[in-house]
Amino acid sequence: MGVISLKFFRGYWKSKFRKPMLMAADFLQFTASYFISWFVLARRIVFEQYIETMVLGYLFFIVIFFVVFWAFGMYESLWRYAEAYEFLKCMIAIMVAVGAFLAVTWVVFQPPRVEMRLPITVYFVSASAAGASTLFFRTAYRAFRANNARKRGGTKQKKVMVVGASETGVAVIQGLQRNPNQRYDVVCAVDDNPAKQGRKIQRVPISGMVNDIPRLAEKHGIEVILLAVPHVTGKEKRRISSICAKTNCTLKKTPDIFDFKDNEDDVAVSVISQIEDVSVEDLLGRDVVDIQRFKVKYLAGQTVLVTGAGGTIGSELCRQAAAHGASRLVMVDVVENGLYAVEQELIFKFGTAIGKGKFTLIAQVANIREEARLDRLFAEYKPNLVYHAAAHKHVPLMESAPEEAVKNNIFGTLNVARCAEKHGVRRFVLISSDKAVNPTNVYGATKRVCEMIVQSLHGDSDTEFVSVRFGNVLGSNGSVIPLFKAQIAAGGPVRVTHKEIIRYYMTVSEAVSLVMSAGEMASGGEIFVLDMGDPVKTLDLAEMLIRLSGHEPYKEIEIQFTGLRPGEKLYEELLMAEEGLQTTSNNKIFVGQPIDISPEYLFQTLNILKEAASTGAREELMDKLHELVPGFSGGGSGSGTAAFHR
Repeated sequence: MGVISLKFFRGYWKSKFRKPMLMAADFLQFTASYFISWFVLARRIVFEQYIETMVLGYLFFIVIFFVVFWAFGMYESLWRYAEAYEFLKCMIAIMVAVGAFLAVTWVVFQPPRVEMRLPITVYFVSASAAGASTLFFRTAYRAFRANNARKRGGTKQKKVMVVGASETGVAVIQGLQRNPNQRYDVVCAVDDNPAKQGRKIQRVPISGMVNDIPRLAEKHGIEVILLAVPHVTGKEKRRISSICAKTNCTLKKTPDIFDFKDNEDDVAVSVISQIEDVSVEDLLGRDVVDIQRFKVKYLAGQTVLVTGAGGTIGSELCRQAAAHGASRLVMVDVVENGLYAVEQELIFKFGTAIGKGKFTLIAQVANIREEARLDRLFAEYKPNLVYHAAAHKHVPLMESAPEEAVKNNIFGTLNVARCAEKHGVRRFVLISSDKAVNPTNVYGATKRVCEMIVQSLHGDSDTEFVSVRFGNVLGSNGSVIPLFKAQIAAGGPVRVTHKEIIRYYMTVSEAVSLVMSAGEMASGGEIFVLDMGDPVKTLDLAEMLIRLSGHEPYKEIEIQFTGLRPGEKLYEELLMAEEGLQTTSNNKIFVGQPIDISPEYLFQTLNILKEAASTGAREELMDKLHELVPGFSGGGSGSGTAAFHR
């Protein structure tokens, strides 16, 4: 308690007396500059001749300097943190004070004679000396405090390399140097701009380019690499990350300096306060997508129903539907835990509950396999828009239980779609998958059948039925990233199915924003394909996650290759050869050319498929899937052509 009181007293004392102390220091140097100048320039002249002039001039001198300095706020700045702006302001204040003093003394004394020119010369020299000493002592104080802060960090500081010598990098270096509590010692910086090589930022040398990172890290014993390059492309970000991965350094990143310029007084402090660990999303190198530009207007004031609302995609659909102005949101899921979690999140965020305010939130536990239950929900809430995200999606589990995949994915979709058509839903959006393209597994085959159902229903309906197809979502429930993280936390091994397996990835917020944008531009019957960027090797992903966790792959954490699982592809496709591709007004969204489907044959075959799934006739079920889905290369046989006409 005594220590706390002492610190409080010292802080209060410094705050209360800082201005008077700074003014007293200026008073002493002003006085010294004035009289020393007189002594040096007038030492051979009888002082009695100018004593009155000297004293009167001194009074003017002190008053003018203090008035100008006060007007320029020279006693408001914290000089320990002073940068170029403060020193430029100080120089301008000095020039104004010198000019004002010379003007006043010329008017007051009006020296007509040659011998009176001496005071004017002395006044000029003394004023200039006072200004120079003021600037010198403030600069020296700033340098002393910065050096003292650096020393107080001691040996506990981690050696840091900053990647990027742009404005963000400069702000980071400035902030870290003057804040010893950050425990970071910036040793060097790198930048790919040749013009910056060999230069310095706040005494920190720009020692090389990005390719030099491993060499410089080893040479200087770097422990932390700080990425201050917020605007590089996804491809460049991946290149930088792969180079940094060759070191044993911890990777961190900073926000963009321009995020703070409009609302922060001290940009450098703001930037370093938000230094954070690099995420796997950063390392995968996807270009940053401004979600705010995907504004969708068709949701405003609408009643929106989301199936699978407790899942990764479904919950994000609910968040963004609410954010885009839906007046009523009906969330449907058979798993109560996830549904309850997203309900509470939205209630907290929007400050609303059922039936209160402009936004109504409704959570309903329901199974999409039960058409009667869905029919009652649609009749009661009368949704205008439906996002159908509910599905069984885990490939190995669906391989071992194809009947369940068919019941839930195919006939659950059919139930929701029929209810949407019956109750006059304006637009129905199916969340599909890249695994529906030339599927090698039951899950992908069922998703392709769902797309066919949606396309067939659109032909004779007032409801606009569309599908949106994309790849893997980073960090979704049951996906590879949470699995890898759990394996790393357990000390390994990390299990990868194949060295060459690749997948497309995107963030859930980006995926859902594009889904909603696709829904807005839909006219019905389309299969929208999202731009997934470049594919990523799962092995690279595993290695990056291990390094992010502070371990060395193969040495500290083992990686095992277990072989492809049943129904698993080495690579995923987003488009079938027959579909072609058309651009849209959004460069992240494309439209696949629809394949002609015979609705009569499709629904006849679905009836047989439903019976096979209900009775457990697996061989017949697989045969019918093969008949319905061209390119399905999973277990069983079939021509895969009967339902299609070209």
